[in-house]
Amino acid sequence: MPLLSFLLFVFVTSFTPGPNNIMAMLFANKYGFKKTLGFCLGVGAGFFVIMILSSYFNLLLKNFIPKIEFIMTFLAAIYMLYLAIKIISSKNNTKDDDGDKNNRFLSAMLLQFVNPKGILYGITAVSTFIIPYHTSNFSLLFFSFFLAFVGFLSTMSWSVFGSLFQRFLKKYRSQFNLIMALLLVYSAISILVE
Repeated sequence: MPLLSFLLFVFVTSFTPGPNNIMAMLFANKYGFKKTLGFCLGVGAGFFVIMILSSYFNLLLKNFIPKIEFIMTFLAAIYMLYLAIKIISSKNNTKDDDGDKNNRFLSAMLLQFVNPKGILYGITAVSTFIIPYHTSNFSLLFFSFFLAFVGFLSTMSWSVFGSLFQRFLKKYRSQFNLIMALLLVYSAISILVE
């Protein structure tokens, strides 16, 4: 296994802006770090399940993946554009009960099952770096846990950023939301162009 390439892929993909990271930062900015911890844990748990499913389904879908890759890429881009629209159209209210409901463990965990970018990431990481070298149950479980842990760390990092700069971002919320939405649009376009 090309370990350096694997680690670079995992860390760059996990820590760059994406739906989980941007949502964690927005929630931490709006509700604070402690209230966002459940969201981050939910992302990690959901991502762990997605990684395990990606590992075992990769074994079954080796020949089928190229046929659905474009559709999944297109769905990921549409999902990111949807999130960008939601961010831009969000109100600057200090109390948002609907957002608080979305800032919970279960919501974040379920979000992973409709996050095509995360699913594509799992399929890509597993099919490129893991399955060609490791197929035992223990190794698939270990790598799934590792990928989910890195995903959790990235989400936590982004929520810490949102929490630390809460006062500053509160003052410039609309500009900040616009920048975050544009980052999501950029992510969507870059996925389609690749």
